[in-house]
Amino acid sequence: MGYIDKTYNELLEKILKEGKNKKDRTNTGTLSLFGYQIRYNMKQGFPLLTTKKMYYKGIITELLWFLNGDTNIKYLVDNGCNIWNDNSYKKYSMYAGNLEEPDYDVHVEDVQENRVRILTEKEFVERIKTDDGFAKKWGELGPIYGKQWRDWGGEFSSGHWNSKTNKLGAYFGGVDQIKNLIEQLKTNPDSRRLMVNAWNVGELDQMTLPPCHYGFQVYTRELSLNERHRLAEKSDDFDNTWNDHQEFDDIDIPRRAISLMWNQRSVDTFLGLPFNIASYGLLLEIIAKEVNMVPDELIGNLGDVHLYNNHITYAEEQVTMRDTTIESPELVFNKKNNIFDYNVEDFEFDNYKPQPNWKNVPIAV
Repeated sequence: MGYIDKTYNELLEKILKEGKNKKDRTNTGTLSLFGYQIRYNMKQGFPLLTTKKMYYKGIITELLWFLNGDTNIKYLVDNGCNIWNDNSYKKYSMYAGNLEEPDYDVHVEDVQENRVRILTEKEFVERIKTDDGFAKKWGELGPIYGKQWRDWGGEFSSGHWNSKTNKLGAYFGGVDQIKNLIEQLKTNPDSRRLMVNAWNVGELDQMTLPPCHYGFQVYTRELSLNERHRLAEKSDDFDNTWNDHQEFDDIDIPRRAISLMWNQRSVDTFLGLPFNIASYGLLLEIIAKEVNMVPDELIGNLGDVHLYNNHITYAEEQVTMRDTTIESPELVFNKKNNIFDYNVEDFEFDNYKPQPNWKNVPIAV
């Protein structure tokens, strides 16, 4: 059963019934609640909505972008993920549109219109793909998620691109929170300090957009013999007489389960939240694979939970006309040498049978 769809629809219904009218920075207007928690058992399948078709390639691409410490949209657009384009284009268009004299580094000569103009967003994205110098300057979003996850406190410059490839920038001595998290999970899994934070107060003013999901914490517990027995049943080496932890250790059956809880200050419930749920579900799966644990529970602590006014009609259809009983898909991927080596093509979703998506749903930016 698609339990995540039922959980998600319950939140939509609550906002529609109890949400208060609230202004917002986009001037779109919202129905809003403050404070909500969702919980999902990962044993029930991967938390990818089936009530509408999710752009899961974009979810994977963005998460790998975070994990690689990247803060420039070039990696995203090169991989067909355009969810951050508006943020970069807005910065570019404000600058280029306010120049009194033409600058051919940012303007284009339009022969048909007989004038010099700024690039359209489509032209802007194409130039990001093809011009490294332009991408370095105008594709940069500032010290957002990737920089904080992989280089908290490190020096940041406009050339900060990707430390993994050392192209157009590098890290400068900050704290790699992801590496530290993996190390602690392997050496001190009962720690209450297994956290990663993106809300760096000292760098918020340098970010194109402050983090909406601003931190996460993981928690592990020991599996019982019965739980390990059920896991071992899937192994070719399984012996039904085993009743000792050491016997399960010998065939590398996980000893622990791992849960992840993320915190989010601002929640675009119709478009953004399904993406966030799947993204942190994917992160939990990747971390679990890295440390040989079993994904357990996914928890979201949500702050300002809202529906934009131009999404209300879609949300009403979602809760009244969409089937929430379709089975959730299964995520399939093989462990890489380390958590930073994955590519988009490494992940597959088996038995994903989503219902049709809506076309041209408006985005509030």
